[in-house]
Amino acid sequence: MRITPDLVTSLEPDDVFVFGSNAAGAHGGGAARIAHQRFGAVWGEGRGHHGQSYAIDSMSGLDALAADAEVFVAYATAHPELRFLLTPVGCGIAGYAPAEVAPLFRGVPDNVSVPASFVPFL
Repeated sequence: MRITPDLVTSLEPDDVFVFGSNAAGAHGGGAARIAHQRFGAVWGEGRGHHGQSYAIDSMSGLDALAADAEVFVAYATAHPELRFLLTPVGCGIAGYAPAEVAPLFRGVPDNVSVPASFVPFL
């Protein structure tokens, strides 16, 4: 299992930065801000793949996060040519603990690196 660096400042051409967003796609803070400033996240798009970023709604409740995590795992599986750097989605501004969020990402394919804080719960 590959580990996502704590601080991602640059990406290779086939890398995708996976971050927690809100449904409105207002990428004003945390990893969402970095995704918008550096990796092509689109203001107003709170879900999915844009540029070298992939947004997961982590602010609309744990059920919404779980649904988006499931869609992400399927997307990553369908795109083995890409390398996804999963950040600790939901564990910043959204306020969830890794023990709550990490299990939602069980089954990620080999082309997804995970935060070290998620490893004990996968």
